Amino acid sequence: MTKKAAKQPEKVLLVEDDRGLRELLLDELEDAGMEAQAVDSAEKALKALQQASPDLVISDLRLPGMDGMTLLQEVRNLHARPAFLIITAFGTISQAVDALKQGADEFLTKPLDLEHFMLAVNRLMETRRLRGEVQRFREIMEQDSFHGMIGRGRTMQVMFDQIRQLARAAGPVLVAGESGTGKELVARAIHAESSRARAPFQAVNCAGVPAELLESEFFGHEAGAFTGASKTHKGLFDQADGGTLFLDEMGEMPMALQAKLLRVLQDGVIRPVGANKEHQVDVRVVAATNRNLEELIESGDFREDLYYRLETFTLRVPPLREREDDMELLAARFLERFAVQMDRDVQGFTPAAMQCLKQYGFPGNVRELENAIERAVTFCHDEQVDVEHLPARMQEHQRPQVDSSSLNHVMEQFLDSPILPTLDELERRYISYVLEQVGGNKRRAAALLNVSRRTLYRRLDEESDQRING
Repeated sequence: MTKKAAKQPEKVLLVEDDRGLRELLLDELEDAGMEAQAVDSAEKALKALQQASPDLVISDLRLPGMDGMTLLQEVRNLHARPAFLIITAFGTISQAVDALKQGADEFLTKPLDLEHFMLAVNRLMETRRLRGEVQRFREIMEQDSFHGMIGRGRTMQVMFDQIRQLARAAGPVLVAGESGTGKELVARAIHAESSRARAPFQAVNCAGVPAELLESEFFGHEAGAFTGASKTHKGLFDQADGGTLFLDEMGEMPMALQAKLLRVLQDGVIRPVGANKEHQVDVRVVAATNRNLEELIESGDFREDLYYRLETFTLRVPPLREREDDMELLAARFLERFAVQMDRDVQGFTPAAMQCLKQYGFPGNVRELENAIERAVTFCHDEQVDVEHLPARMQEHQRPQVDSSSLNHVMEQFLDSPILPTLDELERRYISYVLEQVGGNKRRAAALLNVSRRTLYRRLDEESDQRING
């Protein structure tokens, strides 16, 4: 990852033919820490814009020669479009409306209230900064990305190709995979790659809706169908008509509803709760599960006929531990995203931290990795995420292999001594041993000893003092 540049001052181009006001506003902008340039005509402003790209142009409406509205139109044709603030002594509501329609971001009238003026300038700068961050975030997520899923390794490339093929089919799809692997992203990708992409995509977690409400949630209900049904409600199948319905945690669906879902998959008709008639719907179902449906069939918790209707097109999402080629890429992308969101100058990972991530099994898969990196960026005050910034459960997997011969040698020294060591002496000797095992890396040693670096430094200082005084 490239090093983040120091924050540059925001640049402003001021276009004002009134010398006194021009110098006053110039002083205000520079006092606010901005890099401001002032000219007295639109023609000079266009020449200045050829030399530099400001973040904000502030222009009087009435200028000698080209006026402010014409300058606005010229600025809007530039590749790097700065924000634009118009000021005028002859402001009317119709002029303001026209300026905003032409692309101006703000319109102020003279005489200017300097506090109001700077508030408007700062608001425009903040809006521009946020738009830049959103754009940068989008660019980050689009790199090596397929509909929001990141992966350049062969395992994921094969899955992306399967998604493209399944998108061309018409039948239901069963997406299998562990929790946190991104099954909903897969469902959304199938929808986006299909001919249904312009139609609705609806998603429901079958385990998150009370069993007694699932039928109404799926198929809708008529007013008065049950207590509390005061008005007609369109179910998910109607809401997704023409598009895709994603059923997450399919294995949690009650048996009674499974039978009705099978009917929809076979005939394409639904009957809302309390309705007298059925009606046709055109919905492609993508179901996901992290449970073994064949085992559920054997236990009597899942219909065999529904399973065979779903498993015609089955797609398995690989767990993170099978994606070694993508671990570093995913971690870097999440780091960039959270560094942008939190405005933190975090550049990457220490070798020890990356090794820790690679050794950890990630039972929570990509979701767990994402949460771990968010935590790391939050607590990291250096340029690189280190082991100590990762969750404790991951640090435990980074413990070095114990060199039994060297540890035994340390213990033999104590056993051979006629005087038993004190607890302080044992602690000092063990700290030295751990430091030796991690190559003198005090951060790493502190993490393994489960103490703060400040505590470790204090213990080392105490040991140094004792050696000097001893």
